[in-house]
Amino acid sequence: MIDAALIQKCADPALKPAIVKRFIAEAGASDPLTVTVRSGDRVVLVPKPPTPDDAMDLMRQYVGKAVVRVGITQYPAGFGISDPSELRPDLVDACENIRMGSALFGKVYRIVTKWYGNAVDEAFDDAIYAWKTGYFDGKPVFSEPDPGEVKLAVPTEASSDAAAAGESNFAATAPEDDHAVDVDPNAAGIRVDLSAIGGRAP
Repeated sequence: MIDAALIQKCADPALKPAIVKRFIAEAGASDPLTVTVRSGDRVVLVPKPPTPDDAMDLMRQYVGKAVVRVGITQYPAGFGISDPSELRPDLVDACENIRMGSALFGKVYRIVTKWYGNAVDEAFDDAIYAWKTGYFDGKPVFSEPDPGEVKLAVPTEASSDAAAAGESNFAATAPEDDHAVDVDPNAAGIRVDLSAIGGRAP
């Protein structure tokens, strides 16, 4: 659990602390040295960096080759840079990571809310999904322009249940998400009829 005082001190003032708290709870990490690496749909298992220098080395190893998220907000480490040498140590500083991450998430949340047309709980769920995938409405959301002043809904525990379960509005899907995925594999219909296997021939 992230200290509320740290959020109050470091978060983007354009976002209410309750939004930042929920954002970190849904999409972030408790350890500022957390580095997550994804290649396509796969999570690459990497050693937990014990020091900020080790975290920086790990990021430099993978940025440009995979999707790298870092710190309390799981900020996209490669965003806004063209070379791994441009990575900054403040990515693994708790306060700076919250500042940068909450500012970028605020833009994502405004983009999604504007798409909905008004402040609704579903917009937060989709903003979380867009943050995790990097896409909204088929476009790379981090590089989209900020729509500016948009009223944002303050999410409640209940409103974020869908995001916690990995569900989202269709508009937040990345371009490669062409097929629906069953949330509960046990509730899926039969794809191949195997009932005749082992049966006696007539």
